Amino acid sequence: MASQSAVDIKIRELVREKPQFGQSAYHFVFEALDFTMLRLGKHRRRGEGRHLTVDELLEGVREFAISQYGPLARVVLESMGIYRTEDFGEVVFNLVDKGLLNKQDSDSPEQFKHGFSFREAFDHCGTREPSL
Repeated sequence: MASQSAVDIKIRELVREKPQFGQSAYHFVFEALDFTMLRLGKHRRRGEGRHLTVDELLEGVREFAISQYGPLARVVLESMGIYRTEDFGEVVFNLVDKGLLNKQDSDSPEQFKHGFSFREAFDHCGTREPSL
């Protein structure tokens, strides 16, 4: 991957070109990717073994958001311009277009549609009844 300053430069370019998402949305996705890769043990793999499916990525994004922001996860994501799973797909493919992430030929933004409902995924994340 490019040096951190090169990444920051490209993210600033993205924000200027596509202001729907701020820098925080792009940095969040990078952090969520790292979190998910580590959680799934893919951080040490190479080639196709490192690839995350959309379902793996979205579940990792959801878990990372909850771990970072707790019951405010949805509000924080919305403050970044992310309101639905399709928005994550747009952020990811913006990063792909800038050469900051890789994709496989079978990957597409459409795969992010209907991943999960933000309200269902985040609104009760800190208020669930403990299981017995």
